[in-house]
Amino acid sequence: MKAGAWEWDKTLFGGSARYYRAGRFPYPAEVATALQDELGLDGSGRLLDVGCGTGEIALLLAPLYDEVVGLDADEDMIVEAREEARRRGRTNTIWVNARAEELPLDLGTFRTATFAQSFHWMDRRRVAATVFELLEPSGAWVHADTKTHRGAASDEPLSHPQPPRREIEELVTRYLGPVKRAGQGTLPGGTPSGESEVMVAAGFAGPRRRVLDGELVFERSEDEIVASIFSVSSTAPHLLGSRLADFERDLRQVLRRVSPGGRFCEVSQPIQLIIWTRPAAGA
Repeated sequence: MKAGAWEWDKTLFGGSARYYRAGRFPYPAEVATALQDELGLDGSGRLLDVGCGTGEIALLLAPLYDEVVGLDADEDMIVEAREEARRRGRTNTIWVNARAEELPLDLGTFRTATFAQSFHWMDRRRVAATVFELLEPSGAWVHADTKTHRGAASDEPLSHPQPPRREIEELVTRYLGPVKRAGQGTLPGGTPSGESEVMVAAGFAGPRRRVLDGELVFERSEDEIVASIFSVSSTAPHLLGSRLADFERDLRQVLRRVSPGGRFCEVSQPIQLIIWTRPAAGA
């Protein structure tokens, strides 16, 4: 990595895990239905969910596989995922606390690998090449491209106000500065692009795309909007340090000016499933 470039560190989502499930929209059942259709899933094979967070995608897809392995670098995320799997009675799940760059970790081979809002945090060329080798011939890599911590702006009449995202961003800038924070570093240029070149270089074929329109309306509480802010790396609780309580107080004041009753509505964003395939031998 070139001098001055951002490098991962273990504080990236420090303190966020306990806010993750409350602060983010759930992936809809249509994701599982679409992948079952696209990949011909029949309850067999194994899934590797890389950067699994608290297990949203892994647990949604668990009924479609014999076994699901969720892997995440944040130990607290894995603790939350394991507990949620236990609560749901998902006994075909395994949870691994490790960085994607540490793969293969003797985890075996997989029919599918999923990356949901996670690949941009990794050494992409290294991870793509490794996961290529972990997939069975004709196995699929699925990138779920969306945002689940905030909704899309909508002009439709809703039963409650939308969260005041511009004012929230202004508050974040006042506390943390104008450049997006990421762990102990910053992302002045945002997260990297050029994923297609990375995937082709690793040997994958494709992609094909399936777009789910989103536009589901969610009613959200003040607590859930606060959790959505703390679930994001650029506003993870550790970044605020001793000012965390002050920031939360000011954030709640911003929210109450818009909705004194503490109720909001948001419209979910589209989800693009980008599917790459490891070619079969001789293909």
